[in-house]
Amino acid sequence: MTPTTPAPERRTRETGPFVPELVYFEPASLEFEKGRRIFDWVKEREIPYRITPSHNRITDLPGRSETEQYKIAKRTLVVGLRKTLKFDTSKPSAEYALPLATGCMGHCHYCYLQTTLGAKPYIRVYVNTDQILDAARGYIEERAPEITRFEAACTSDPVGLEHLTGSLADSIRFMADQPFGRLRFVTKFHHVEPLLNLDHRGHTRIRFSVNADYVIRNFEPATSRFAERIEAAGRIARAGYPLGFIIAPIIRYDGWEDGYAELLAKLGQTLPPEASADLTFELIQHRFTKTAKTIIEKRYPKTKLEMDEEKRKKKWGRWGQHKYVYPDEQADELREFITERIFETFPAATIDYFT
Repeated sequence: MTPTTPAPERRTRETGPFVPELVYFEPASLEFEKGRRIFDWVKEREIPYRITPSHNRITDLPGRSETEQYKIAKRTLVVGLRKTLKFDTSKPSAEYALPLATGCMGHCHYCYLQTTLGAKPYIRVYVNTDQILDAARGYIEERAPEITRFEAACTSDPVGLEHLTGSLADSIRFMADQPFGRLRFVTKFHHVEPLLNLDHRGHTRIRFSVNADYVIRNFEPATSRFAERIEAAGRIARAGYPLGFIIAPIIRYDGWEDGYAELLAKLGQTLPPEASADLTFELIQHRFTKTAKTIIEKRYPKTKLEMDEEKRKKKWGRWGQHKYVYPDEQADELREFITERIFETFPAATIDYFT
């Protein structure tokens, strides 16, 4: 049974939870309760599935062209194990990345996963969660009594997969019992219902990625709408979680000042008062590499994303490639304008960084 090609850029009135069109299972995943549960979920919905020795062996993705295969891959789920339990660092957000999943169902044109996942844009979830969390415990004990923070959204958007995996709930409960451990993750999805009644003890900060309406409309297909994200942020605040927002990527476009001023005004109007008690912001300007530019233009040929190297400052990146950011004067203008709007709206907020 061959899945049909999805239409990733079509927006529905309400963004529903992710349902894959094709699922691959690594055999070892079915030895874990979580893997068997996902397998039953797939069979109940009559979703096509295949058994593969390893995700690296997947060569039979349907699609008549590379572009079509890419679109189908973004609706394809691979269920397997996280074999490498040595965690990557995750500066400046946290000390370490917590690897719960890889890949995302969103179609954000600018996303760095376009490059890092290369020819494997399918979504992978790892069912050996207990082993992953045991490894996290080792990192916590190694650094105690210092606080060790873990970022769970470095290579995926785990909120969009929580209805399938429950891995965020597992991690939140685990971290609640760690005096020196903290969890962080960021999302563009509003499906937070499974997290609202957990005993998190304030050890997990949930952040929402937000942006000017122009950026969301033009560059973030297949994600929750701005209003959905903010409504979910209010629910998270009322559930007692520390809350944060990542404004990223900050993009200069005609009218950007009005767009980002409107963004902060809407946040102030919509969030409940309790959200302001412990609120953080992270600000990330738009950047790209030559490799990313080539991939983005191939996958989204009609994109309006500005990637003119002549208008940018060249900067050496941590992954061995030059990246292109805004010139210092333009970057400073972005930082100062948005910082002022944040403190006008949320005087007690903290800005963790601008990069």
